[in-house]
Amino acid sequence: MTGRIIKGIGGIYSVAAGSDIYECSARGKFRKNGIIPTVGDFVEISVLDEKNKKGSVDEIKKRKNMLIRPRAANIDCAVITFAVTKPDINNEQLDRFLILAQQQKIENVVICINKCDLSESGDERKRLEKIYSPLYKMFFVSAEKGAGIEELRAELKGKVSVFAGPSGVGKSSLINAAAPNMDLATGEISRKIERGKHTTRKVELIEVDEDTFIMDSPGFTSLSLEYIKAEELANYFREFEPYLGKCRFNDCKHLKEPDCEIKAHIGEDISKERYERFIKFYDEICSRRG
Repeated sequence: MTGRIIKGIGGIYSVAAGSDIYECSARGKFRKNGIIPTVGDFVEISVLDEKNKKGSVDEIKKRKNMLIRPRAANIDCAVITFAVTKPDINNEQLDRFLILAQQQKIENVVICINKCDLSESGDERKRLEKIYSPLYKMFFVSAEKGAGIEELRAELKGKVSVFAGPSGVGKSSLINAAAPNMDLATGEISRKIERGKHTTRKVELIEVDEDTFIMDSPGFTSLSLEYIKAEELANYFREFEPYLGKCRFNDCKHLKEPDCEIKAHIGEDISKERYERFIKFYDEICSRRG
C-alpha cells in the first residue's frame, strides 16, 4: 500500500494511505543504512493489523527535495515568513532561508511579511519590494487583521507547503488564519528581548483542503550554509542567473576577477545589498572549510 508520512514521533510514523491513517514503525534496514523516514515522504507500507491500523514502512520513494531544518520532504512551496516589525526583519537571515530553498530545488518560493498592521511607515515595505519583488512573489499580510490572507490561501491551494522563518514572526498565527482547521498553538513575544518563544513542538503535515497540505515547523533563528559549496553559491541568487557563464573567466568567483558580468550589473538589476551578502556568505563557507 502506498501512502505519505504525515507525522513522525519517537520512531512511529503516521501514514495517510487512502482514507485511513496507519501507525507504522520503520524496517530495521533504514536504521542500518542511515536512512530516516521523513514527514512528506511517499512510502510503501505493509499492513500488520488492519483493525487497529498498524503497519510497517517498507520502502521510501525517491524524494524530489529535502529540507534539513525543518526536516521535511517533497515540498512544493516554501513560505519564507518574517514580520515587518517586532521582531524587525533580519535581511541576512532572510537570504539564508532563500538560499536553502533554492538549493533544495523547491518549485515555488514565496516571501510572506506578516504584521503589516504594526508598521507605521511604508518605507520598509518599499525597500523590500525593490530588492525582492523582481525575484520572488511577495505577500504583505496581517494574521491578526486578516489582511492579505485570501491571496496567500490561493497561493497554497493544491500544494504541499512549509512555513519557515525565525521565532516570533507569527507563523502559527498565520497558518491558523490561512487554514483555520489546523488550530496551532501560538505564543507571546518576549517584550524584553523581542524574540518569540518556540510554540511549535513537532513537524506535521495536515490536509487543509483537497490536495492542499501545510506543514508547520519549529521556529529557529539561525541557518547554517554548511551544505552549500562555495563554487555553487552564485547559483542560488536568482538575479545572478542571466549572467552566469558570461564572465571573462569560466571559473569566475564574482569577487575580484576582471570582466565579471555579475559585478557589472550591481546597482542595476543586482542590488548592492544582496551582492554584499553573497560575498559574506562566500567567505563564511570558505573559512569553514579551512
